[in-house]
Amino acid sequence: MDLPDRANDKGELVATLASMAGNGTIVVALAGPPGVGKSTLAQELCDALNVQGHASKVLPMDGFHLDDHLLEKRGWREQKGAAHTFDVLGLKHLLERIRSNTEAEIYYPVFDRKSEISRAAAGVISADDKVILVEGNYLLLDRPHWREMKSLFDLSVMVSAPLDVLRARLTRRWQGLGLSGEPMRHKIEDNDLANARLIIEQSLPADVAIEN
Repeated sequence: MDLPDRANDKGELVATLASMAGNGTIVVALAGPPGVGKSTLAQELCDALNVQGHASKVLPMDGFHLDDHLLEKRGWREQKGAAHTFDVLGLKHLLERIRSNTEAEIYYPVFDRKSEISRAAAGVISADDKVILVEGNYLLLDRPHWREMKSLFDLSVMVSAPLDVLRARLTRRWQGLGLSGEPMRHKIEDNDLANARLIIEQSLPADVAIEN
């Protein structure tokens, strides 16, 4: 199948996914830096595909955040959101189960951003679901364990935006969650944007790039 080098039109990406879904269940990676709008884009794609009759689900990588208690024990609490603060192998094993398509239902954890806690088995994927949209920062990161996941995706999409746009979106996000002043500045500049630069500079090539 010919894939667009860039898919600025979401409709074009929906059409590509719908065409691929006709051949069986597909797993799609939507990667990109914090604040780029992956969650919103994934849900928009999911809704559009469901309207067309292609049963779809969004699987957020954020459910695999390590718990704060464990992060504190390891001295990683201030780095929460960095690549090493996720259960990458847990995510990889889940994707392998989804690809095998031998289970009627597969449950997955969902991250509650307000409480900063992952809720176990809060989401479910059915064997009848045809498009699984996996969204997360590091899905294409060229680092051990992360890079091995790329072979589990039928299509990979890198979602991008300029750093100043990301900074503005992240500011609105953290203000909405009650942060301000130095704590918010630290969260954005020393954590989110540092992670964004890593993703931009050290991710494997995606099949499709989209500006959001």
